Amino acid sequence: MSRIGRQPISVPAGVEVQIDGRHLRVKGPKGQLERDLHRDMVVKYEDGKLLVERPSNNKLHRSLHGLTRTLVNNMVVGVTVGFQKNLELVGVGYRASKQGKKLVLALGYSHPVEIEPEEGLDVEVPAPARISIKGIDKEKVGALAAVIRAVREPEPYKGKGVRYEGEKVRRKVGKAGGKGKK
Repeated sequence: MSRIGRQPISVPAGVEVQIDGRHLRVKGPKGQLERDLHRDMVVKYEDGKLLVERPSNNKLHRSLHGLTRTLVNNMVVGVTVGFQKNLELVGVGYRASKQGKKLVLALGYSHPVEIEPEEGLDVEVPAPARISIKGIDKEKVGALAAVIRAVREPEPYKGKGVRYEGEKVRRKVGKAGGKGKK
């Protein structure tokens, strides 16, 4: 049995859960999320807890069991607490700013890169070299962070680029500098 899938999800006070067949709607203080779950997975709401059950023990159902439970848990956490990703800009002259809702990045290209966040996402720039992305949908927060990071990924020689907060960049040694030439 899946260790993750069999754990119940506690629903805090102030969160409403509606289950219509395979369509799940979770509404909380931060907003509302909806999702269509896999047709084989069964979600039950009993005694303030959500339970995810699988119909059989075959490989597909076992793999979907933990996934479905995690997706439902992320919905509950998102509408109560929310999710946040922080990015760092490392490099001389690399900076971020906001113009209205748009995020404007100066990352060493000949032009500034503008990124418009999706509806429901909040982008903040607490410092010129830091970006904070907040939202209730974990997938959207992570996807926007990945798009921003992909504009200028950290390179292994000097470590310049956009990286997640606390991300370790594996550094490479540069050229040998003429040693060994004859």
